[in-house]
Amino acid sequence: METDIQIAQGSSLKPIVEIAAALGLSEDAIEQYGPYKGKISYPTLMELKQKEAGKLVLVTAINPTPAGEGKSTVTIGLADSLNAAGHQTMIALREPSLGPVMGLKGGAAGGGYAQVLPMEDINLHFTGDMHALTSAHNTLSALIDNHIHQGNALDLDPSRIAWKRVLDINDRSLRQIVTGLGGPINGQPREDGFDITVASEMMAILCLARDLQDLQERLANILIGYNRADQPLFVKDLEVQGALTLLLKDALKPNLVQTIYGTPALVHGGPFANIAHGCNSVLATETALSLADITVTEAGFGADLGAEKFLDIKVPHLRKAPDAIVLVATIRALKMHGGISKADLAQEDLGTLEAGFANLSHHVNSLATTGRPVIVALNRFAGDSPAELTLLQELCQAAAIPVALTEVWEKGPQGGQELVKTLLPYLAEEKDFTPYYQVEDQFLTKLEKLAQKAYGAQGVDLAPKAAKQLNHFQNQGWDQLPICMAKTPYSLSDNPSLGGRPQNFRITIREFQLRHGAGFIVALAGNVLTMPGLPKEPAAFHMGLDADGQVFGLF
Repeated sequence: METDIQIAQGSSLKPIVEIAAALGLSEDAIEQYGPYKGKISYPTLMELKQKEAGKLVLVTAINPTPAGEGKSTVTIGLADSLNAAGHQTMIALREPSLGPVMGLKGGAAGGGYAQVLPMEDINLHFTGDMHALTSAHNTLSALIDNHIHQGNALDLDPSRIAWKRVLDINDRSLRQIVTGLGGPINGQPREDGFDITVASEMMAILCLARDLQDLQERLANILIGYNRADQPLFVKDLEVQGALTLLLKDALKPNLVQTIYGTPALVHGGPFANIAHGCNSVLATETALSLADITVTEAGFGADLGAEKFLDIKVPHLRKAPDAIVLVATIRALKMHGGISKADLAQEDLGTLEAGFANLSHHVNSLATTGRPVIVALNRFAGDSPAELTLLQELCQAAAIPVALTEVWEKGPQGGQELVKTLLPYLAEEKDFTPYYQVEDQFLTKLEKLAQKAYGAQGVDLAPKAAKQLNHFQNQGWDQLPICMAKTPYSLSDNPSLGGRPQNFRITIREFQLRHGAGFIVALAGNVLTMPGLPKEPAAFHMGLDADGQVFGLF
């Protein structure tokens, strides 16, 4: 069987100007990065805002497991299938981070015959957006330390700087560091640390900004720390928002690529959903809505994290909420949620499948509270038994959940036609949208609603540190912002070992982090880390170039 990268390397790509022309874009509208990649020019982005928006489909999933769900693969395959059925469709996806590419995943551009191309480029540096974000973020860090070294006119308290450094690779050794050692010539010693680039507030700002002016205003409002009089200080107090905007001016433009079958795809922005807001950029989604009749997009990890943040954080910045939501599930993953081990997945086990169905059922019911129709995409794996497939379809039908068998990994657009036929009637419906909470709610009310509706928790508890921080945020008037929950993606709870549908649990918030420029408050639950570590055997061990210069090991 061919690997993902072998399938990708065997595919014929169209010049990116041809992909653009099919969308009605002139060659001047595309800034080319070689023959098969391009950024949409800024003037074109602004012009497209005036066009009517098409339909929007959000793809999400059950809680991820080591068995795999294939959310990106289904997203790409669904768009290819819609195009094959005669519906002008575009994709809006996030960019991969080198952290998971070199760590656990090995690549993140779909799989099989449902991939965005050129997959090697997309996974390795792409058009440089991640590097621009890393540079801009660390430029601000350097400017903060230089301000202190050069006299500290703002009286910034070195012990209360809220801005860490970042790196786009998993490196646990950098979580906590000390800078400025070696005497006064090297700056003032202080504790610092690194987050991964995709957790940077600048990543969130890039993905939420609607234009260059909005980008600069958000950058200006980043909290950098406090002075010794306990007053908050922002980037605008340093007066460096112009320089930071300059470093991000090209990164703001969405990247245009294509699938194996020539479906246009905008791949832009890459915040994780477990530690950030988990959505591709507003500009990418809005641009796709203007260019296509149907836009298919995805949100990170499971529906409790990615879809919730798409609906509560991103939708207020879009022209519309999704017209329908596709929830991806696999027999293998549901069996793991039912209690079976990964080593035993090859065994037919109807009991654990039925037990694991509770995870899928919760996500469907939770999403349904927003007023969006939810369709389950049953992503078929070769080892799924006929009895297991039949049981899951029967369980969905008994619960009045629309379900469609999906085989796009193996069959490409042909394997997604059942999903297309199931989805299309729901796109014609007009229904009111209701978020999980109202942003004007009291902050604890927002937390409780989110935990109860999205996770099925009984409620929320605040650790002493979080309670103290919330009191400070309320005094500053920051509690009117939306919430970005940082918790494990592997469970509905804040305990990664509790799969399926946990019962009688509460969510404990250990601390809050203000993202004043992005416009939300991060609530950290459990042991989730904003700088991950590499596994014992990173995917990087198996990557390289062959004698002909061909990439291997990226899936």
